[in-house]
Amino acid sequence: MKIAMEQVKIDERGLIPVIVQDARTRQVLMLAYMNAESLKKTLETNETWFWSRSRSSLWHKGETSGNTQRVVAMLVDCDGDALTVLVVPNGPACHTGAQSCFFNEIQEVCPGENDVGQDRGPQAGSPLGVVDLRNLGEVLNSLYALVESRRRERPEGAYTTYLFDQGLDKILKKVGEESAETIIAAKNDSRSALAKESSDLLYHLVVLLVERGLSLEDVRNELVRRGKKPVA
Repeated sequence: MKIAMEQVKIDERGLIPVIVQDARTRQVLMLAYMNAESLKKTLETNETWFWSRSRSSLWHKGETSGNTQRVVAMLVDCDGDALTVLVVPNGPACHTGAQSCFFNEIQEVCPGENDVGQDRGPQAGSPLGVVDLRNLGEVLNSLYALVESRRRERPEGAYTTYLFDQGLDKILKKVGEESAETIIAAKNDSRSALAKESSDLLYHLVVLLVERGLSLEDVRNELVRRGKKPVA
């Protein structure tokens, strides 16, 4: 059913929420807002225009980045107060460089936070026990031992238990996601963000090693073997 632009319901702020989807894959790319003017420009130009709530101004998607979005169709929900815009994207939708703005997964517990004792000292009773936190190797060994125990005991409510219960595919998915987030953090000028994402990546990599039965010693031996190779 086709409706006129005048039938689209704008809220009291003069805005309507817009979900942008890839017309070919139906992947959700972003959520933005339009006002009457940006909606009109989108219909006229067949490229997405939005209203920036932070800048209080119109913005043409891709005007500076070149990552424009060619509009294929615009759909209105049953109440007439939300839009879905199907587009053919000319590049990533997210300012981080990701294809979609939706790449962070909400979890009951932050990845590894309860299991690896983030922001805790070496006091007895912490998940890592009493270890020399200045020694990365000792911390990794303790983390590996902890993850191994989670795999054996499966304590209810632990994030690591959740990963093992979900199986290899879920663990691999998380390693891939954390790798991508580490790359994004490295592109941005934030040492703390890079440290956090690298820690998440290391944690999930340890979970993968435990799942596949590969020890840290196996990894160490491979690194030592490579170090003994003659330089070409």
